[in-house]
Amino acid sequence: MRDNRGGPRRRTLLGLGAAAGAAAVLPTAVAPAAAGGKASRPGFAAAFASPGRAVRPKLRWWWPDGLVDPAELAREVDQIADAGFGGVEIAAVTHSLSEPIDAERYGWGTAAWVAGLESALRQADRRGLTVDVTIGPAWPAAVPTVTPDTEAAARELAHGLVVFQGSQGSYAGPVPPPVVPAAEGVTDRRLLWVQAARIAAAGAAPAPLQLDRDSVTDLTALVRDGELRWTAPDDGQWALISYWERGSGQRPEGPAHTSPLAYVVDHFSAAGTRAVTDFWERRILTRRVRELLRRAGGALFEDSLEIETDATLWTPGLAEEFERRIGHPLLPYLAAVIEKDEKYVFAFDAATNKAVRRDYMQVITDLYLEHHLLPLRAWAHSLGLALRVQPYGLETDAIHSASLLDIPEGESLGFKNLDDFRCLAGGRDMGGGRVLSNEAGATAGGAYATTWDATLRKLVTQYCAGVNQAVLHGFGYATAPGAAWPGFAAFSPYHGGPGYGEAWGPRTPAWRHVSDVAGYLGRIQGVLQSGTHRVDVAVLRQKGYAGSGLGAPWFTPDGVPLGWTHTFLSPRSLGLPSAVVRDGRLAPDGPAFKVLVLEGDVMIGREHTLELDTARRLIELAEDGLPMIVVGDWSDGHVPGLPHEGDDERLRALITRLLAVPGVRNVADRPDIPAALADLGIEPDVAYAARSPLLHAHRAGRDVAHHFFANGSATETVDHEVAIAAPWPKATPYALDAWTGEVAPIAVHRDDGGRVTLRITLAPGATALVALARGAGPLHALSTDAESARITDGVLEVLDTRPGARETVLSDGRKVVARIGELPAPLTLDRWSLRVADWRPGRTPDSHVTVDHRLDPGALAAWPDLPGLEDVSGVGRYRATVRLGRGWTGATGARLELGEVFDTYRVTVNGTALGPVDQVTGVVDLGGLLRRGANTIEVEVAGTLLNRLRTVRPAEFGAAKRQRYGLIGPVRLVPYGRAVVSAD
Repeated sequence: MRDNRGGPRRRTLLGLGAAAGAAAVLPTAVAPAAAGGKASRPGFAAAFASPGRAVRPKLRWWWPDGLVDPAELAREVDQIADAGFGGVEIAAVTHSLSEPIDAERYGWGTAAWVAGLESALRQADRRGLTVDVTIGPAWPAAVPTVTPDTEAAARELAHGLVVFQGSQGSYAGPVPPPVVPAAEGVTDRRLLWVQAARIAAAGAAPAPLQLDRDSVTDLTALVRDGELRWTAPDDGQWALISYWERGSGQRPEGPAHTSPLAYVVDHFSAAGTRAVTDFWERRILTRRVRELLRRAGGALFEDSLEIETDATLWTPGLAEEFERRIGHPLLPYLAAVIEKDEKYVFAFDAATNKAVRRDYMQVITDLYLEHHLLPLRAWAHSLGLALRVQPYGLETDAIHSASLLDIPEGESLGFKNLDDFRCLAGGRDMGGGRVLSNEAGATAGGAYATTWDATLRKLVTQYCAGVNQAVLHGFGYATAPGAAWPGFAAFSPYHGGPGYGEAWGPRTPAWRHVSDVAGYLGRIQGVLQSGTHRVDVAVLRQKGYAGSGLGAPWFTPDGVPLGWTHTFLSPRSLGLPSAVVRDGRLAPDGPAFKVLVLEGDVMIGREHTLELDTARRLIELAEDGLPMIVVGDWSDGHVPGLPHEGDDERLRALITRLLAVPGVRNVADRPDIPAALADLGIEPDVAYAARSPLLHAHRAGRDVAHHFFANGSATETVDHEVAIAAPWPKATPYALDAWTGEVAPIAVHRDDGGRVTLRITLAPGATALVALARGAGPLHALSTDAESARITDGVLEVLDTRPGARETVLSDGRKVVARIGELPAPLTLDRWSLRVADWRPGRTPDSHVTVDHRLDPGALAAWPDLPGLEDVSGVGRYRATVRLGRGWTGATGARLELGEVFDTYRVTVNGTALGPVDQVTGVVDLGGLLRRGANTIEVEVAGTLLNRLRTVRPAEFGAAKRQRYGLIGPVRLVPYGRAVVSAD
């Protein structure tokens, strides 16, 4: 193998950075040349090229509870490890089962399940995979040692109601029974209180029944043997309301996982959490399992907080905890929180409703943290495990929960947008955490139809919102009772349709290329788990919900397209140890926010509401030097919960004090935020001159700062300069290719007064990684009129698809002219042969056989448009021959533009297989692999199983539209020339 300047080599990637207006040679402006040589191997290059297992993506591994074979588990661990993944999450999810599992013998937590767990852990230990284990079967957390009536089970508050006219005299009769029937298995209930309240307005069903707050009367002491006698004080219409505590009877998702049945535990009491840990200690944690879990270095995982009840969420002692924590008794306001089918049944005035419901959920948050998350975290640590949790699902402070967890997690399917991830990222960063995980790749209706291309395009934008770990959804165990080809999957079929995708693994044709994808994601995650996440702006939310989809004022729609980054904090974030100010930065050793933005509560129409303690803390931070922007006129400010006398006046006085601090700016509305930023002299770490779909994330280290960029548009190409704040007086930018692991200095850039300016060119969905390393780098170009330039082993070259002279301005001030020789014209490859391995059901549900199809279609077309391939799924191998004439010299390279290709692919040139290639852009640099004369180019393409499943399982998949598999093109071969500009 010879170097690029003297002849052919395996492949070359071009580093762009040309003058504005120059045509792009490759889809990324910062893709590096080959690694190697003193000038292109900074200290971080080796770790980047070969990311460790700990930072690689994981797979959610679906088991049919304990009906698993140890040998098959070991085989599947090997498949996952061989594909380049870093770990698994063992999850018992069986929504797709058509036949029940013998739960007594093979249920979750049985001896069979524990044996399977031990087998998987043992093989994972051999292969170096991390293993996470879900806390129970499916979700929410549940164990078979509780019944709906036991103290540890999830609880609810059910209401009874009788309406009568006071003019009719006294009410005499039984206490009203619960309106909502008890769930199956619930046999016990306890009457807590009975109240009467005058009805202020009946309203139209299903509107809440309006009650007069001042009329609420406690009648509990009048109850005798289940009977109540009471005389109304006037002739108005009155409601008699009873409150019954009972078990909710909620079971974990899916068919019966255990025998006896498992029931969801109370997530807001010590008893509920203790039921989980006791079960593990007594039934699961054998000496060997305990040892292997510690060696696995994984996490205990709990899915989202989907506590469901047709009545009202409750836990024993909630009323007492409310009064202790809030300073007001709950009972006079209790009716305002009562629900039926997730809708409020009663209401007082609007202000009281909002206040008491807010305080109620704040107490729920406190109890969830104190009795569930924190004890679970301590217990997990005692086992040598981290705690990974999706801390949302209820209107709790998920931002603060994220700050307390080892690994908070969001989800690509359930979250509405990137700001939902930014909520969790804000909590993680303020809590000093390193990882924000993502349940990634799930697609509604996408079973066996989800492409890696679509998955990557979505995932890389989420990386720009603070995510740095993907747990891909999912990898199915081989088979289960009633499973049809291609094997068991957790969510397919589902309710008679395809279900949720995707079931990755050897059952899908594209798995043969998945190690390229795993390496790509592993390199990105390795970078994004290094150093410290740095963010420009902290946006304070009065409520720390995650999953609302609500964005940041001005920054989400307008600031992000200009380069600004932001995350969200909740009031509790400001009480964390990291919440200090140094040199004008909040949390200087963490996200180092430059400014904090406060506006009204977006969850309730931007009302100007704030806790007194939060207002006092904001004053302290502002006086310590933190710049702030307060949006709106806060003269109507009020506290968010039930107020004490004078609270609102005290808040308004505090806001006045805050606005008087020199570093605080008060703007009329959101569009005025940019003017306040300019007045404060605050700029983003990365700036674009004009609006762009370019997204980015910044990780700062001691000697290197990483910037990850992704094109968030599905249609628009990014092609513009970015100005990156340099963390040191001398900083050298490097391009890191996440597909290949190659690292090289960026050949064209400027140092503009503390900012490094370079050009980013990205196709839709494509990514780029830039590292700024401490110290001066090699000689580079300030500008060039060539299409691109690169530095390889200290040698600066320009590259162009056009012949002729090219002028380059070097960083030492010289202007150098280099000449690109004559080049062959671009070629369209329009004659192809095709061989297809057609996947069909095998002897067992998890196996397949292949039938070969050989075609000579000439022109390219999608498989459904080719005779005999209409309903074929599998792997296609395309071959074309191209003849290159005398114009092909050692100074000539070429890029292969594949056009449309579905889904994953690999390329071979003249018998040499290229390494991993960009699966999103469809553009491949062939470097010096081509030669004069005949050249053979082969493209192997793999897709999904949908087209075949439409015919094999028409009941579930027959209504789906055929997917356009294959190499569709047009395919072009575009030659480029190169010329040496300067060598160190």
